[in-house]
Amino acid sequence: MGCSGCSTGNGTPTGCGNKGHCSTGGCNKLNTYDWLTVMDIEDPQLYLFAEVSFKNGARKTFFRMQDHYQFTTGDLVVVDAGNGTWDVGRVSLMGDLVRLQMKKKNFKEDRITGDILRKANHRDIERMLEARKLEHPALVKSRVIARNLNLDMKIGDVEYQADQKKATFFYTADGWVDFRELVKQYAKEFRVKIEMRQIGSRQESARIGGIGSCGRELCCSTWLTDFKTVSTTAARYQNIAINQSKLSGQCGRLKCCLNYELDIYIEELEKYPNDVEVLKSRNGNASLVKVDIFKGVLYYLYEPYKGRSIVMPLSPEEVRRIKAMNDKGEMPDEIIAKEEPQEIKKEEQYFDVTGAIELPMEKRRKKKKKKKSPGQGNQQEGAGQNIQRNRPDRPRENRSQENKPQQNRPPVSGEGPKEPNDTKPEPPVENTADGTPGNSDAGKKKKKRWYNNKK
Repeated sequence: MGCSGCSTGNGTPTGCGNKGHCSTGGCNKLNTYDWLTVMDIEDPQLYLFAEVSFKNGARKTFFRMQDHYQFTTGDLVVVDAGNGTWDVGRVSLMGDLVRLQMKKKNFKEDRITGDILRKANHRDIERMLEARKLEHPALVKSRVIARNLNLDMKIGDVEYQADQKKATFFYTADGWVDFRELVKQYAKEFRVKIEMRQIGSRQESARIGGIGSCGRELCCSTWLTDFKTVSTTAARYQNIAINQSKLSGQCGRLKCCLNYELDIYIEELEKYPNDVEVLKSRNGNASLVKVDIFKGVLYYLYEPYKGRSIVMPLSPEEVRRIKAMNDKGEMPDEIIAKEEPQEIKKEEQYFDVTGAIELPMEKRRKKKKKKKSPGQGNQQEGAGQNIQRNRPDRPRENRSQENKPQQNRPPVSGEGPKEPNDTKPEPPVENTADGTPGNSDAGKKKKKRWYNNKK
């Protein structure tokens, strides 16, 4: 990807005015800025070697130049790849800077066998772009073939030469892999010369690239070339929690940036006393929690015999004094915490983490009461009446009236007029000769007819 100030030409980024080579770290992987060539200083002792990068800096190597070359840093050139094949790359360094780079990488001139043939023309660039389009489909097919053969390996990247006569497959594996059958199937499928090259997980991340947790491009794909061993001891020296998911990078290994500040931490920790994990006093013991080299204090968990445990900061001088007393068999009466300056306390008290201005309290409006509908009003009145029934200060006559059901209820649709009182009237009952209700068959029939008429 190119930066915001990057211009394009022939479909490729041409850089920020630096003769086609970007110096911001976005256009090329492991890019370098040839400042000596840009200054246009005549070199009395011409160094006829150049550094050429392939596939946007994914791979770099050195080549010899002709006596009369017509290219400069940032130009695409055609190089001799050996065995009659050729490839297209971009010149990244020329002149004495190449001498320093070869000395840094311990690369002798005797190992350089290829030459830079000429500057690439439009047809060479088209062939290179066609080869780049073949790489992604070849990567997918190669992974499928390796899976079908049940090989414990991962194909990370594929690189085609510009002449499309050779393909290099970069893979990662935990151990030795027998890929003889794999190479036969690759040659049958892709019809090119196959080269298998094993790389580590960090080199795989450097070739693929990406964005780290810091928000910047990966160090291994932009400038880091030598990978040193990283252990969890570096995290312990820096008082970082041992969390494997947070300490691991995209390669699955511990982040290389854990070693960047390790030397400073080790130098500062030498100024603090050793073997002071536990300090003894008559009132209780204190255990070391962490060493803060920025504030210059040691935090201890103080556990007095009478009271709850507290975390207190102690100065290195106070720790040395208490440790010297413990070595002599003496113990102080109590361990007193170091008093922090008032300025620090004020800053911690009034420091705004967000940096936002405090807004005034919002005045809340009172909610308006909703208008009661006629149906809701009757229900609420009925509920209020039920509550007021149990009040002892009201006369008993009013309570008896409230308990009566509503007599003037409007008729419901589909119903006829009803009696003013909801209670069912007693049916007429025939009387016997002495005036008492009779239970004869005639009386029962009369009751039944009366109920049917009422329905």
